[in-house]
Amino acid sequence: MIFWLMLTFEFTIPNLIVGAVASLITSAIFTRFFIQNVYKLIQPKRYFWFLVYLVVFIWECLKANIDVAYRVLHPAMPIRPGIVKVKTTLKSDMAKMLLANSITMTPGTISVDIIDDYLYIHWIYISSDDPEVYTGIITGAFEKYIKRIIE
Repeated sequence: MIFWLMLTFEFTIPNLIVGAVASLITSAIFTRFFIQNVYKLIQPKRYFWFLVYLVVFIWECLKANIDVAYRVLHPAMPIRPGIVKVKTTLKSDMAKMLLANSITMTPGTISVDIIDDYLYIHWIYISSDDPEVYTGIITGAFEKYIKRIIE
């Protein structure tokens, strides 16, 4: 409905009726592709955890920005890039997608692919060859909050 009003920018009764009907038809057709458990949308604790997640995400982005700036400005340019395979405990596709996008939006990392319970991530500096160590570094801050929000 909001999208319809932004497109037309007319707040007349006929336009509101057409927008409401179009919104209902669109929702009836496409809801099954996006929302599997509608009751989750009305749980206030999920909104609380989303706000906590936003604070954590902003903090992690700030830390990553400083780290990338350090690597770029350092005369030796200390980078050790590579693709790492990270195991996630998230089960829903929506949660995995949110995790992958959060990792991609954090400077120094790019999610390359999601296959089953594994994310393949290009990382600017691989600090360890132990999969458990870099899994904790990359997904540790995000995964527990995403689990509380989505699953």
